[in-house]
Amino acid sequence: MTDLRTITETDFADWQRALATGFLQPPVLTAEELEARRAQFVPGRLLGAFDGGRCVATFRSFDQELTVVGGGLVAADAISNVTVSPTHRRRGLLTRMMHRDLDAAKERGDVVATLNAAEYPIYGRYGFGPATWATEWTVEVPRAGLDPRWSGPSDGGRIDLVDGEDVRKLGPELFERFRRIQPGAVSRSELWWQMNTGAVRYHANWTEPFHAVYRSAGDEVQGLVAYKSDATWNGKQPDQTATVLKLIGTTPAAERALWHYLCSIDWVTKVKSGFRGPDDLLPDYLPDPRAARVTGHADWLWVRILDVVRALEARTYESTGALVLEVVDDAGLTGGRFRLEASPEGASCVPASDAGVELVLGVAELASVWLGGESVLRLAALGRVREEREGAARKADALFRSPGRPWCPDIF
Repeated sequence: MTDLRTITETDFADWQRALATGFLQPPVLTAEELEARRAQFVPGRLLGAFDGGRCVATFRSFDQELTVVGGGLVAADAISNVTVSPTHRRRGLLTRMMHRDLDAAKERGDVVATLNAAEYPIYGRYGFGPATWATEWTVEVPRAGLDPRWSGPSDGGRIDLVDGEDVRKLGPELFERFRRIQPGAVSRSELWWQMNTGAVRYHANWTEPFHAVYRSAGDEVQGLVAYKSDATWNGKQPDQTATVLKLIGTTPAAERALWHYLCSIDWVTKVKSGFRGPDDLLPDYLPDPRAARVTGHADWLWVRILDVVRALEARTYESTGALVLEVVDDAGLTGGRFRLEASPEGASCVPASDAGVELVLGVAELASVWLGGESVLRLAALGRVREEREGAARKADALFRSPGRPWCPDIF
């Protein structure tokens, strides 16, 4: 039987080779790349399956915070680096690793587990549901209707180019303000900032992006963008595409200024937005919104609720109401019958085994509506939520809906 165990530092190089193999990447790392990746090693949080002494499956988790509706933070078990080598598929290795990790997360007191799903069908069977979605736009700059002579924001603010060292100084504090107002955002560690600015380089082909910040008239940093550009020319005419790697703003003015800046760069005829929130304002920052075409849309952050009571009490609610939910969790980590009483002033969720059930839903479906990104009515129409009392889905929809859709700007 394949041996499943916690990875030690001695196993790390073999674990990295299996990880690369699972993702169809070159399985040989340089000594420098391997040393850089050791920064992700957290004792007890890497799992591997071994057959004949060779690692054939990988799994990693780490501590994370997730922002919920209203700006509260919950402890999350972030899952990443999940692979099974092609020689060992369909043997239950992922299931064994997942169960071990989720059991440990529950024991630690994590409220949820999170991940980005490489493939849609995999994680629903473990109780995960898509909780945020992302949309990508491509802006045809000549059609956008912007003045090509644009020389900066008209609100007294300014755009400054900075380097990676500046971003490591300015970025963390800006992001802390941003994630408090963005449901679905996840925390960024010091290592994240080092990786995304080149201080720690996992790949030999790292190239430094451009960085720009928006400063308000009061000199407060309110926005940050990282982008790269290709070098396309058609004949003697520039036809370059600027691709956004990350863009955050704590105010609409900051976002508008950064998008207008990107669309004003000489030689750039297209701007690719990267994956943004599905209700992002980007198209309407342009005089001609049709210049921004949707070129991608997909599920993004997946959530697995580990504690129904704490999850439902952590977020805020726009309306007032009470609802008895039957949450089905085949893994037995959470679930049961709960009475939720919610209002803009706060929420209470308690076990209610004797109360009459109004709505039945799986723990994955609860995760999808929890951050306000999915409609209970829509799930009911799809047969994934069942009403036990007429009108319960509509009542639940009113409770769980949020003012704006959740968005996670990061992949991990």
